[in-house]
Order: sequence, then C-alpha cells, then structure tokens
Amino acid sequence: MVESKNTILNHQQIQHKIRRIAYQIYESNVNEHEVILAGIDSNGYLLAKKIKSSLDDISDIKSTLCKVMIDKRHPLSEIKTSLAVEDYSNKSIVLIDDVLNSGSTLIYGVKHFLNVPLKQFKTVVLVNRNHKKYPVKADFKGISLSTSLHEHVEVILEGKNFEAYLK
Repeated sequence: MVESKNTILNHQQIQHKIRRIAYQIYESNVNEHEVILAGIDSNGYLLAKKIKSSLDDISDIKSTLCKVMIDKRHPLSEIKTSLAVEDYSNKSIVLIDDVLNSGSTLIYGVKHFLNVPLKQFKTVVLVNRNHKKYPVKADFKGISLSTSLHEHVEVILEGKNFEAYLK
C-alpha cells in the first residue's frame, strides 16, 4: 500500500498562522512587560522560536523562550524546563506545541506550570485535531481539523519549506 500525503498547510500558510498567533499573544499580553514562550520539545519549541521572532517584530514586550522537555511516552515522568522556576513565576506563560492530538502532552505541560503562581496562562497549537482524550483546549490555534483516529498529522518546521500534512 502506498502512503499518501495530503498537505494541510503550506509554507506561506504556516508563516501567516505564526504571525496571526503572535498578534493574538500580543493582544492578550498588551499590559505585560514580559511573556514566557514555553515550547514543548521538539516541534513545539521550533514553533515557539518562530512565534518569538514574529512577536518581537510586532511588539516591544520582552519575549523569553523556554524549552519544555516531556517524555511523550511516559508523560507522568518528571518534566524539565530550560528556565528555572523563579524565571517564570508570576509571569504570563504561553505553552506551545505543534499538534494537539489526544491532549495528553499539553495537559501534562499545563499541570507542570500550574505548580507555580502565574499571572496568565495560554496555550497555542499550530494544528488542533478534534480527538481529545483530555478536556484541554488551545487558546490560539492555526487550524482545526476533524480527522480519523488512523490519520497522523506531521508538521515540518525546519529547512526552507515548512509544511503540515496528513498521512
């Protein structure tokens, strides 16, 4: 059987979604001096870097990147971040991932950050699938899809041509 690849978002569309999400983050943090962009390793972190670049272009809010390391096969394992807890306490945090599938990665990421006091907490995904196992939602999303459980969304954010496709 030949594996098919159906493009959901092309490079230009992904760039547009990133810029739109950056504006949404800016609008929800307009009174803040700093926002922490916490990207889930690895594609979520790549997306966070791209959103940071766009956010820095459109606003004077200090944006700080934070890499969130979650073992996606064992999400109850210890979650580590590239920033110390003191660096994001009492600040506005945006947790970023590329695809929201079942919701487990995002919900365990949310749980980690809720152990410290925060000013505000928002979530971002580039592709939101409508097959959630957990009651978690993305505050800002690039696109929402209704897909079958057998389909897989792949997002490529490296190189010169970004792409999101269904396989």
